Amino acid sequence: MRLFNPLVLQALLIDYNGFFASCEQQERPELRGRPVAVVPLMSEHTSCIAASYDAKLAGIKVGTAVSDARRLCPGIAIVESRPEIYLRYHQKLLEAVETCLPVTEVWSIDEVWCRLPSNFQTRETALAVAKKLKRAIARIAGECLTCSIGLAPNAWLAKIASDLEKPDGLVVIDSEELPARLFPLALRDLPGVGANMDLRLREAGITSVEQLCAAELRELRRIWGGIEGERVWRRLRGEEVPLPPRHTSSLGHAQILSPDLRNPDGARATLHRLLQKAALRLRHAHLYAGGLHLGLKYRQSGRWSQAVTFADTQDTLEFIRVLNLLWDRRPAGRADHFSVGVTFFALVPAGAHTASLPGILESRPGEDARRAALNATLDHINRKLGKHSVVYGGALGALAYAPIRIAFTRIPDLSLEEGEIDGELYPTAAELSSARRLSG
Repeated sequence: MRLFNPLVLQALLIDYNGFFASCEQQERPELRGRPVAVVPLMSEHTSCIAASYDAKLAGIKVGTAVSDARRLCPGIAIVESRPEIYLRYHQKLLEAVETCLPVTEVWSIDEVWCRLPSNFQTRETALAVAKKLKRAIARIAGECLTCSIGLAPNAWLAKIASDLEKPDGLVVIDSEELPARLFPLALRDLPGVGANMDLRLREAGITSVEQLCAAELRELRRIWGGIEGERVWRRLRGEEVPLPPRHTSSLGHAQILSPDLRNPDGARATLHRLLQKAALRLRHAHLYAGGLHLGLKYRQSGRWSQAVTFADTQDTLEFIRVLNLLWDRRPAGRADHFSVGVTFFALVPAGAHTASLPGILESRPGEDARRAALNATLDHINRKLGKHSVVYGGALGALAYAPIRIAFTRIPDLSLEEGEIDGELYPTAAELSSARRLSG
């Protein structure tokens, strides 16, 4: 286990400013100097997924309706998301960082941190390398790609430092300033403290960061319900506490339908396309799924969803069979589809999967092996020749609009067209726990 010295600066965190909008301004000079909002598709009925800093100052944030954005910020440029461009700039930014420091971990598409080598751990040398890094980003990625940098004894505190001065900031939190430097912050300003944890802390009588810093270790363990409380206690004191390995619990895609697909046929074809994309990702990650969740959102309000479980599998044909069964259970008479989503859950690593006994539990002897070979062949063709080269017929009619979605916490592999479920179509814990076993 690596030993950390909280008395020196050991972490540098880079948070790119208004990343999607900055990429658009770098690519399109006519957008520079103008407030910019990025939307998933060009429609007055959608919402913003990103905004430039001057647009944010006007009150525009993620989820702001386009009509409200135009009212709040007259003259704003509304541009359609181009994920391939953002991924290309993400790679440029990593290249720029690597000219100065090795990247320790990519936290999201717009956030990375670096462990400072011993020769860069004083305040003077850390600030020097941070300024050099900013110059490298401007040179390699472009002048519109600015970043805020935080320097601190650990990555968690460096994240806090990077948020203190935006855009284009550079902030140091020294160990000598701890914990008093954190006292002016709100509890929600701390990484990992969301609405639910904020409520739990307040119920425990902790209403400020100063009170949180004064709390005993065992009290934080009780509030957090385990080891995470101890991790917070140690991070507040400048220790670097490695995070446990991340485990994927679900995997899926969701999509707002383009106007020509907002009908039952278009929605169903889109679901088939999303399902086949998700199945490709599942096999690439060496996972099996034992459950499928289908979510539908309607234009005139309302949401319907259902989840079922089954014997864990990677087989696209089996997933299509389950999807069709769920689709047939949807409310009758609703044709005003607005968005659709599919999610695999009850994921099992390949090493923990129990295969069917050849010729005994299979419906037809050798069927599992034949289907595995078919899936492997289709995956190879689609990765080699490009998306949509070979698809199952249910996806026809929706191939022209199955865009990449970039979640800020995961970097898509372009060859897999990775996307992310949106909040309203993501299955709730209650839905998954009540999912019934599929029969037949």
